[in-house]
Formats: sequence, structure tokens, C-alpha cells
Amino acid sequence: MASYSSRVRSDIARWQQAGLIDAPTADALTRDVEASERKSLSFGSILAMMAALLFGAAILIFIAANWEVIPRLVRVAALFAVILAGYVGGAVLKMRDHAAIGEALWIIAAAAFGGSIALIGQMYHLSGDEASALITWGAGTALAAVALRSNPLTVVAVGIADAWLFLRGFDYFRRTEFPHLFVIMALVLFAVSFWTRSQAARHLIILSVLFYLVLLVMQYDTLQVAIPLVVASVLLFAAAIFAAGPVDRILQLGGRLPLHALIGFLTGLAMIQFELADESSYNSGFAIASAVALAGIVAAIVLGGRESRGLRWVAYAGFAFELAIIYVVMLQSMLDTAGFFLAAAVLLAVLAFIIIRIEKRMNASNMTGAAA
Repeated sequence: MASYSSRVRSDIARWQQAGLIDAPTADALTRDVEASERKSLSFGSILAMMAALLFGAAILIFIAANWEVIPRLVRVAALFAVILAGYVGGAVLKMRDHAAIGEALWIIAAAAFGGSIALIGQMYHLSGDEASALITWGAGTALAAVALRSNPLTVVAVGIADAWLFLRGFDYFRRTEFPHLFVIMALVLFAVSFWTRSQAARHLIILSVLFYLVLLVMQYDTLQVAIPLVVASVLLFAAAIFAAGPVDRILQLGGRLPLHALIGFLTGLAMIQFELADESSYNSGFAIASAVALAGIVAAIVLGGRESRGLRWVAYAGFAFELAIIYVVMLQSMLDTAGFFLAAAVLLAVLAFIIIRIEKRMNASNMTGAAA
């Protein structure tokens, strides 16, 4: 599959050949696409990041394997030397237009900082637990991201916060309190992501908050969490569709807020459906939730699917999930299941016919306007 820049260049050539744009405009557009392509994350940059992570892991494993042989002072000096060399060397390389290698060195330094917390704590028998170590590691990485204005370090800091949430959420550290601190972490890191221009971190934070809400359901009543999530997701989706420009200027998500809102909507309704699954034979709550989910999926495709391939794929996946869960839950009553599927099929067929007619009229009006 051709990349976005390749498709744009081919479109520019086609527009010039069709006489829609002149040669200077085509050259200017091509130069702008090439400049933007150089600033994007290339495959070589990704390999450099992966190599940095492996190199950092190799250093820490080597130090840990020879921990007893190396003198205590040398151990501490070696760990701090790796951290200092990574941050300073990365800054120097980035100023010399070697951004990918510089960011990779910063990731090595962040990994070395995390390993240093564990190794030094073990060496000096410092009090504390793994949760505190992860928080310290994440805070240090976030401060480094702010100081260096680093996009990848921001993503790493979010990843550390997610690891803390996962381990605490499943009671890995044998604590009873729920990790509500993650909400503060998410807000701080979301603010940091604007300073470091890390759109990827913002996307990851939003998905992490959804995971936090899933964990929250395990501690509290499902409907108290799921219903506000569904309502908030619907409102965010409406804002992202009908006020796309202002909303995206504020959140800077690259126009992908509808995608996140749809994921939140489907997650909330899945929580409700799982809660009502055992009661599906006694009341119509499960059927109503399923109908709302299918209607929401269709509405999302109609309103935002034309502009977002990712949203369409999420909607298709959600539709497949709905069919699966409806079949499993209502398997005990095959007649009811068949009736539900028949009604849903008729409804979707009617909606598909209406959508096709609307799209044909929109395309016809667009072609008429272009010809005029």
C-alpha cells in the first residue's frame, strides 16, 4: 500500500495533467509534501528507537549479571554515566540534525534511570516498593521530556504510567486501594504532551483512561461508570463532528477524536451488556443496550466514517462484536435471536439504501459545483 505522501504526489501530477493546477503550484505542493515527509517518523527512526531499547536493556542486564563483581562505587558511577551520556549525547546529536539517534539515546538514558532506581535501591536496601519505584521512574522521565521537549520520552512516560496502572489495577502489589492517582498522572501527562508536541502520547492517554474505567467497573457498580461513559462519548463525538475545527485546535488529536469517542461508546455499552447478560431472559435491558449499540455504530459510520478509515474499521469490529455477544447471550432462545437479527437486518438494509441515495446526491452535487 502506497504511503500518504506517495498518493498526494500522484494526485498532484494528475491535477496538473488535468489542468486543475499550474506547474508552479504543483511544484510548491510537491516541495511541501516532501518537507513534511522528512519531518515524519521514518522506518529508520523506528528501528533506531527499537535498537535504543535493546541497547539499554543489554547494559542493565550486563550490570545486573556482574553486580557482585563490580565495586559499589563503580556500579553507581557507571549507572549515572550511562544516564548522563544518554541525555547529553542525545541533545548534542539532535542539535546536529541527527534527531532519530538523539531521541534513541534519550530513551537509553530513561531506561538506565529506571534500572538505576531498582539496582541502587537493592544495593543500599532503601525502603519502598515497586509502585513507588515506577512512579519515581515515570516522574523522572516526564521531567526529562519537559526539559528536552521530547516527543518519544513523553510516550515512554505514559507507558510507565500505564504499567503502574496495570500492575496496581490487578492488585499486583497486594494493595487494597484503587489506583485513582492515575487520573492525576493522565492529566499532567496530557498537559505535558502539548509542550512536547506529542500527539501519540495524547492518543495513548485517552486509551489508557478507557482502560482505567474498565478497571473501575471491577470496583464499583457497572452502570455508575458505564452510563456516564456512554453519554460523554456521544457528546464528544457530536462535538468532534459538528465543531471539528475548534475542538481539534484545542485537543490537537489530528481529527481522530471521533475514533476515540466511538471506542468509548462501544466500551461503555459492552460494560452494560455484560452486566445485563444474565438477566436477558427476564427483562429487555440487554436487547435495548444492543439496539443502542447497533444504532450508534450506524450513526458513527454515517456521520464520520466517510472521513476516517480507522473509524470505519472500529465500527465494523464493534458490529462484529455485537453480533457475537447477541448470539452468545441469546443462544438459549434461538427464536428470539433470529427475530432480533431479522429486525436488525431489515433496519440496516433500509439505512444502507438511504445512505447510498444520499451519497449519490452529494457526489452529483459536488460534480455539478466543480463543473460550474
